[in-house]
Order: sequence, then C-alpha cells, then structure tokens
Amino acid sequence: MDYLGILETASLSLCSLAIIFWMSIGTLSSTTEREIFAQRFISSLCVMSAVLLFALHYAGGNLWGSRNVARPFAVVAVIVALASMMNIKGKDVQGEANPHNIMKRRSEEDS
Repeated sequence: MDYLGILETASLSLCSLAIIFWMSIGTLSSTTEREIFAQRFISSLCVMSAVLLFALHYAGGNLWGSRNVARPFAVVAVIVALASMMNIKGKDVQGEANPHNIMKRRSEEDS
C-alpha cells in the first residue's frame, strides 16, 4: 500500500470511529468524568482525522475519486471536534426547562 492509500485509510477510519463514538455519547457519559473523557476522545479523533485529510489533499491524493473532497471533510471534522466539546449534562447553556426536571417537580408536588 502506498503513502496516499495509508493516509486515505487512516483518515476514513478515524472519521468512522469518531462518528461511532459520537452516536454512543449518551452511553459513554454515565458520569461527568466519563463524559469529559468521551468528549475529549471524540474531539481528538476528529482533529487527527482533519490533519490526515488536509495531508491527503496537499499530498495530491483523492478521496472517493475526487481530489477536492478531502478539504471540506477536514473542515467538517474540525467543526465536529468543536461541537463534541459542548456540555451535555454539565451546565445549562440554553436556560430552557428540561422535560425530566418538569416531570420530577410535578411528581414531587403531587406527593
């Protein structure tokens, strides 16, 4: 396997792993510490895949037959890395009422 093939395989593998972990973030974040670890792990996978995708593009490689698709995917990987660092259970960023908290309050009022 040549250099470009290794770059292509490694970048797609890291992107795939990041997506799988992204989809299972609810399961991975049973505690706050595990949530933070999962977020950092997903973001590091995304950053590494973005670096590999940029390297693939600038080395003259192609992804799925197109030379121009690696850079936009690298930018998307960086965006996903930034998005994966947002809190899920931590601080209430939006200030909206959580349906679970509403149900808990109602059950406490009824008791």
